[in-house]
Amino acid sequence: MATQQRKFFVGGNWKCNSSRAEVDKLCAGLNGSLPLPDAAEVVVAPPFVYIDRAHAALKPYFAVSAQNCWTKKGAFTGEVAPEMLKDIGINWAILGHSERRHVIGEKDELIAEKAKVALAAGLSVMYCIGELEKERVENRTNEVLATQMAALAKAITDWSHVVIAYEPVWAIGTGRTATPEQAQEAHLFVRQWMKEHVSAEVSNATRILYGGSVSPANCDVLASLPDVDGFLVGGASLDASKFVPIIKSVKAKL
Repeated sequence: MATQQRKFFVGGNWKCNSSRAEVDKLCAGLNGSLPLPDAAEVVVAPPFVYIDRAHAALKPYFAVSAQNCWTKKGAFTGEVAPEMLKDIGINWAILGHSERRHVIGEKDELIAEKAKVALAAGLSVMYCIGELEKERVENRTNEVLATQMAALAKAITDWSHVVIAYEPVWAIGTGRTATPEQAQEAHLFVRQWMKEHVSAEVSNATRILYGGSVSPANCDVLASLPDVDGFLVGGASLDASKFVPIIKSVKAKL
């Protein structure tokens, strides 16, 4: 169960959406929803071109994250280094999202290396894992999650600034959500994997988020699950009237 040790966490991944006007409207809507529960930590991830704009507009309650970063500065056209994010006051990065893995083609080892470098630069990391529908049908979910977690465990030793986001790929943006039983089963597997392969301390302290068509309609039930410590939200994070109720689902932990 999420405890004071594992503060409830809600991430909003805006993906490749928004315009300046839409960012301003969304930020105004989020600011206008305050006060929100102090028991929840909230981090939103705008597209790179709007990240500074959102960071300047949002009240301090809302932290801002990058959706990705590279491993270092230099001749890497189109990439953004962790040091650049820190330079503009950004303290989070989402790494390994399924769209980076399965559309862009990033491999476990690269994602883990990104995490290692981001952490060393002082960023906190939302490390995304999850299985394809074919892998779930083949009863390979645990195998896939273990492989993705093992890559990270090989690359880092300090887990204090890592949040794990379990996102079944077949549920992302599809309107399909893992059942509460499926979500809890996957989260419990990841927590037990960390206990066996990292340490009991890391297992107990690391927050594991659920992502995959999270909405105001299902967030309360999912938040009540003992090993779900919050959410990484996609589409619903683009609408303050939908995102705010998801933040308020922290009440299930109180």
